[in-house]
Amino acid sequence: MNIADTIEMVLKNKEESRVLSIAPEQTVYEAIEVMAEHNVGALLVLSGGRVVGIFSERDYARNGVLKGHFSRETAVREIMTSPVIFVSPQHTVDECMNIMTQHHFRHLPVLREDELVGVVSIGDLVKWVISGQAQQIQALEGYITGAYPG
Repeated sequence: MNIADTIEMVLKNKEESRVLSIAPEQTVYEAIEVMAEHNVGALLVLSGGRVVGIFSERDYARNGVLKGHFSRETAVREIMTSPVIFVSPQHTVDECMNIMTQHHFRHLPVLREDELVGVVSIGDLVKWVISGQAQQIQALEGYITGAYPG
């Protein structure tokens, strides 16, 4: 588990692999309800099975509340982020962390050709890196104490 691993490996090891989504014509209020119910910070916006946007808490705060949009009357498409930056399963953890840092967002859809295969969050990637570091520390401690068989 290191930064050179592929996102495909991260997705295979995620506890929750379900992708939550909403349609662009649904209301912002409905999106906030889904996010609250599932304790997530973003939803993919899908139309006809294709990713057309992403809706996040940041979109709600900056493009909704601050601009005077009422959540029960505003369609998600009016304040979502679009177009969406996405990666393939072959991108590395390091590449994805750099993309997220450079663009200041926390969720990254993963597409294989045009098919949505998952979403990774910055939390998923940090957890992956920390887990790899913990394994490496254990191996080094084992080596130092002579418990390492290698």
